[in-house]
Amino acid sequence: MKAFQRAIPALRPCHLGRGLQVQQGPHRHARLVHSSTTKAAVAHPVNVSGPPPKPPGSTASPLRKRFWKDVHVKEAAGGHQIYLDSRPVRTPEKKVLTVPSSKPHLAHAIALEWDLLKTAQHATKYHLIPMTSITGRAEDIAAEDAKGVTTIRDEITRVMLRYLETDTLLSWAPEKEPDYVGRSEEKRETLREKQIKAAQPIISTLVSTVWPGVELKPTLDANSIMPLPQPRQTIDVIRGWLSSLSPYDLAGVERAGIATKSLLVGARVVIEWSENFRHLRPSGASRTFGIEEAAHASSLEVRWQTENWGEVEDTHDVEREDLRRQLGSVILLVSGCSS
Repeated sequence: MKAFQRAIPALRPCHLGRGLQVQQGPHRHARLVHSSTTKAAVAHPVNVSGPPPKPPGSTASPLRKRFWKDVHVKEAAGGHQIYLDSRPVRTPEKKVLTVPSSKPHLAHAIALEWDLLKTAQHATKYHLIPMTSITGRAEDIAAEDAKGVTTIRDEITRVMLRYLETDTLLSWAPEKEPDYVGRSEEKRETLREKQIKAAQPIISTLVSTVWPGVELKPTLDANSIMPLPQPRQTIDVIRGWLSSLSPYDLAGVERAGIATKSLLVGARVVIEWSENFRHLRPSGASRTFGIEEAAHASSLEVRWQTENWGEVEDTHDVEREDLRRQLGSVILLVSGCSS
């Protein structure tokens, strides 16, 4: 240690002018090196039988606990409210969630969602409360309508018209399909033919009952990957239709359109099941366009790919069921007792 200290040159002051001095090098009382040797950890033998102790956990958060026991629906002025014991379910804006009187089935579906939650933290995950989230979205639109504000409506309209530019129902595969290895020699229906077959009835219904005189053109040419714009009149008519929808129907079109990547499929689901469009259905006629039909029309390309190349487990099957779940939530949202 002394030899090491002798090797260090003498510290000299550094003159900065006007009497200021800075001592160069370490402080004279500073310890320059550690003279003690390090000690390695000693692993003691385990003499206790049984499983190892559990690792220390964090303090339980209130969100990890379910603070309610019972969930029930109460009739209130203007509709139905869902209660967790004595606490009403509220929207993210802190407003008590009130479901219209014509939709008791929707209120009970929301109550069932909350009854199935294990912790309060699960209420922050939208995929566990799809009915609550979509109803809250509709109520937010209704609240803006009451104030004369159209922020949410304008945003939904903008997004839905963007989906129309590359609508799944109008984006057809090229006419000529490549020759894949292992394909059967017998002639079969091409993907483009399947897409046209599924799209025609939906388009026919929309242009005859909802948007009379509107022309819906295929987004892709027979051998092109560049989308073609819809006629200006078509866009203007659909924009006006979206702006005229009720809050619940607009929220339904938004969720169905995003889930299927198709404004046309979303519109078709809503007019088939909404209580506000019952005048478009013949009296006593059964509904012909539901969850399965909408899922089939919007996922033909995925089904065609899996038939040729196989299905990816925990991916294609999960997406297929999630699509049906979201379409089902739309039907519950827009339908009512009067429909």
